[in-house]
Amino acid sequence: MVGAAKKSERGVALLVTMMALALMTMLVMDFTSSAALGYRSAAGQANQLRAEYLARSAIGVGLSLLSTDAQQDALAKTPHDGLDEPWAMPYPPVPLGGGEAQVSIVDEARKIDINLLINPRNGQPNPVYVGIVERLFANIGVSPALVPAIVDWLDPDSIESPGGAEADYYLQLQPPYEPRNGPMPTIGDLRMIKGVDDATFIRLQQFLTAAPEPRVNINTAPPEVIAALVPQLSNDISMVKEIIQARTVQPFLMITDVGNLAGLGEAATPLMRLITTRSAYFTLTGVGVFANARRRITSTFRRNANGTSMLASWQEG
Repeated sequence: MVGAAKKSERGVALLVTMMALALMTMLVMDFTSSAALGYRSAAGQANQLRAEYLARSAIGVGLSLLSTDAQQDALAKTPHDGLDEPWAMPYPPVPLGGGEAQVSIVDEARKIDINLLINPRNGQPNPVYVGIVERLFANIGVSPALVPAIVDWLDPDSIESPGGAEADYYLQLQPPYEPRNGPMPTIGDLRMIKGVDDATFIRLQQFLTAAPEPRVNINTAPPEVIAALVPQLSNDISMVKEIIQARTVQPFLMITDVGNLAGLGEAATPLMRLITTRSAYFTLTGVGVFANARRRITSTFRRNANGTSMLASWQEG
């Protein structure tokens, strides 16, 4: 009996020892896994930081391009901003510091200022720009029925337009919020307007801006925007093609150069009231890539005549 008891005790001791070894093995494996995850997390954060600095460097390069262009414009007899200039040309990713940096620049004057829908002097819809925006929406495949909701978002009153929306609508959403009832500070406001989903916003931001550009740059505007400016151009696309062809051969230096195009006819006079050959606001997109990390910075600057730039908006993602 004594021998059996001793064997039982040895069996229990062996079991306890094996359980202790198993527990220690699990602890060691957990520690090793946590250390590896911690290392990967730290490495990932370091890569994200490097990618961010590469994106910031790309923005710096873009600002340098705009500054150089401003200095050249100061020496030009008739300066212009067009697609033939270095800032407007596409640049491939540049290897830098073990990663890649890339910058692209778009002038905001190629788009239509959405805030012009409202006349700032009386707070009422501007019929000229209501027509322009409605034609633009038709040109790009977006329902013009969205225009009343945008007008209500911008105008200072609380009177709901037919098909529009005021505070009563927005305060019922989750979470609730109130309409701007004033100018949009950034085009991102469009995301909050009734009827504007993500796909529609992505489409609209290519053609609309909140930057205070009172006229459209005829040298850089896409065909859809040019066609929307006056009814004659929407009705006769050959006029738009003539403008695009002419600026491809030689960028317009003055708006009268556009008015002198033979094919425009009666459309020339109203068109010249809405266009310019210069741009003041530019959106720079900087992308930095390091290892598996990618950072994107989108920033809008106002370029001054002396080549300096003033930040208008900055978004990282």
